[in-house]
Amino acid sequence: MLSVNFFCHDFFVAVSCLACIIGLLLLWENKQHKQKDDADATEVILFRMTFCYWLVYCVAFGIEKLVLPHWEAMQMTLRITTALSYFLTFSCIVSLPLHKFAVRQVEE
Repeated sequence: MLSVNFFCHDFFVAVSCLACIIGLLLLWENKQHKQKDDADATEVILFRMTFCYWLVYCVAFGIEKLVLPHWEAMQMTLRITTALSYFLTFSCIVSLPLHKFAVRQVEE
């Protein structure tokens, strides 16, 4: 049962890694179009940061699974990287609605 949970998590991390790459490519194409104002530019930057931080998490998680167990220093560095990128992703996701709320408050 425990190995099934690990497999599901690994699968979802791999799928989300591909989704991040697709999201970054879509945002890159959006870069060609000029944003209307600073609020739109900030929103696009927050989306890019979210995708980039999650991509860093996915890559560090994948490398952590591939690294040999006796490389403790490397594993500790990867765990710190995954934790930091996870929290940075969370902060960007929380910042998106807060930013929209702040923009609406200024408009009113």
